[in-house]
Amino acid sequence: MGFLDKLRGALVGEQVDYSALIKDGAVVVDVRTKEEFRSGHVKGSKNFPLQTLGNKVKELKGKTVVLVCRSGARASQAQRMLANNGITAHNAGAWQNI
Repeated sequence: MGFLDKLRGALVGEQVDYSALIKDGAVVVDVRTKEEFRSGHVKGSKNFPLQTLGNKVKELKGKTVVLVCRSGARASQAQRMLANNGITAHNAGAWQNI
């Protein structure tokens, strides 16, 4: 499956097995603020607030990323940013989904 096929699948709501991605080494990145992250988060996740995510692109290169936030809106913005930098990223929506 090529990149465009994957993108097309994501746009039409293809189901992603986030547990399998994480088991296979995907990095969970929570793009909420530090304060929100401290109030609860996925065990083992990294907190890279959306406004600072651009500074973490080098660190994420070559990795599969599962993005979370409060509702999925910021994770969607982060997904576009990472995709524009050649990083495979999935928007899992709210952090409680993982």
